[in-house]
Amino acid sequence: MVMLSGCYPHRAVGLLQDNSKNKKLPQYENTEYVPYRIRVNDEIIYRLITMDQTISKVMTNGHGASTTDVNSYRVYSDGTIDIPFLEPIHVEELTIEEARQEVERKFREIIPDAEIKLSLYNKTFTVIGDINSGTYPIYRDKLTIYQALAMSGDLRDGADHKHVRIVRPQGEGDPEILEFDIRTNTVIDSKYYYIYPNDVIYVARSKGSFYKVPSYSGFLALITSSVALLISVLNFIPGW
Repeated sequence: MVMLSGCYPHRAVGLLQDNSKNKKLPQYENTEYVPYRIRVNDEIIYRLITMDQTISKVMTNGHGASTTDVNSYRVYSDGTIDIPFLEPIHVEELTIEEARQEVERKFREIIPDAEIKLSLYNKTFTVIGDINSGTYPIYRDKLTIYQALAMSGDLRDGADHKHVRIVRPQGEGDPEILEFDIRTNTVIDSKYYYIYPNDVIYVARSKGSFYKVPSYSGFLALITSSVALLISVLNFIPGW
């Protein structure tokens, strides 16, 4: 009984558990994916494509389309970015695709065949708590919570799987705090499933983790070491 209570059963730390088999797990509703919307202090990068090589060199400071230099443009407090040769462009609350279209429209006023590739420069998320803390890049669209945790080395057995939190900035207002149970398979396609730029994932340590060991073999090793230490001490006590 001590051994069974001292280890981590699958129900306590297993991911993607079926709610029909574990009725204690919460049931989360499916929600549609909501594209990220640009906020103040985001950094925007773009690439201009045009057949006019003269204009292209001027726009890229003479480096041409193959330049490795990256110039990012911060979204100011009024929601605009300031791109050379263009008037300030309002991009706050636009999706990346909407912002691309708006920048392209402005460029086509002076370059008829202009095409724009645009993306966020600050596409990162942060992980802290009982996990490998750090800041990691969002390398693809629709990065999931499972992919984010895998990048940081996965949850430790002693982590609180029932109360994982995502702190999500909301512009100039207070951040949104999303708390959920990572063990249930209904996390998939729920509002907790996708990770957005500037998210902070916080994983607390489980309250009962101090009294547990990762596996039965670890528990046996702990008991064996303790007994060996006790016998060694008793050998030095007179009368034993």
